[in-house]
Amino acid sequence: MTERRYDVLTTEEIDEGRATAAYFLRTEAVLDDVGADPTVVAELSAPDGWNLLSGLEDAATLLEGLPVDVYAPPEGTPISGGPVLRIQGPYRAFGRYESPLLGFLAHASGIASAAWRVRAAARDRTVLSFGTRRQHPALGAMVERSALVGGVDGIGNVAGGEAIGVEAGGTMPHALAIVLGSPEAAWHGFDEAIDPDVPRVMLCDTFGDEADEVGRAADTLGEALDGVRLDTTSSRRGDMRAIVEDVRWELRRRNREDVDVLVSGGIDAAEIERLRDVADGFGVGGTIANADPVDFSLNVVAVDGEPRTKRGVKPGAKTIYREDYQDTVVAVDETAPGEELLEPLVLDGEVVREFGLDASTARARDAIEPLRERGVFER
Repeated sequence: MTERRYDVLTTEEIDEGRATAAYFLRTEAVLDDVGADPTVVAELSAPDGWNLLSGLEDAATLLEGLPVDVYAPPEGTPISGGPVLRIQGPYRAFGRYESPLLGFLAHASGIASAAWRVRAAARDRTVLSFGTRRQHPALGAMVERSALVGGVDGIGNVAGGEAIGVEAGGTMPHALAIVLGSPEAAWHGFDEAIDPDVPRVMLCDTFGDEADEVGRAADTLGEALDGVRLDTTSSRRGDMRAIVEDVRWELRRRNREDVDVLVSGGIDAAEIERLRDVADGFGVGGTIANADPVDFSLNVVAVDGEPRTKRGVKPGAKTIYREDYQDTVVAVDETAPGEELLEPLVLDGEVVREFGLDASTARARDAIEPLRERGVFER
């Protein structure tokens, strides 16, 4: 066995169903011993309240090649409860995959949902995902992809971006000014060394007053200055709104109202709403990356065609119909007003859906205004 360099499970361990709870493997042993392998329907259900579905491509990849049929809404679909994934097939074919399946969907959907709420708060302002350093580095691609599904405009993790085909961006850390000895040295060095196509957005709060450093950045870079970033909002003295207004004043005084002001560091949706009219964009870290997973559950609801499940769960296979974001849960052989949300994802082990990040993001963004009108994003 190859020595494990980090505390990271391998692709093989996940695909083989060993990234799971021990009791699922013991369940297999019992079923094998008694010679049972019924055809079951299992449903992964969401808690009440609006969230955003993400992680579906990984879930489909996990179930690919198994003798199962799987139905789910498209990725980026807002979900409000009820079944969001339905699996039908021999229990022993997929039972051991319950843990990784829940993990793929719960974690990604939690991050996408947080990004979606930030996107709703920011409206037309730029939002960048800056939070992967707050998660295990092995999760960088998942965090950034889920943030993009939720509607952010850009990401910061290099390898994460490479994995999902999106170029990462960024400005500079405080460390650059500290190591070089002054903000001016950092700004000038950045301008000299970095490709001209990269926007000149300079960090302006390392040693002194933000408005003063912004003025000095304008003097140092002149017309090349595209924007300024104000950071560490939770640890700076004073009110960030007042700081941004001082910065705006300084830029107007220098006839540089074309310079964008980006705010980062401890930013959440409430702070974005408070600053949206004075800031051009936001770098959001922990609010997105540290989001709680969506508390999905997975239950067997039918066995060999007979509705059967545990106490507190409605038995039988179900689906959801949606009309004007009103959802109705019905038995799978019934209909209700609107369109059915659960669509084929895997049929007899073959993934029958294409995944596109742009389409998922558009789906999530398109839902914001109608759901805002329903009060979903009210605080």
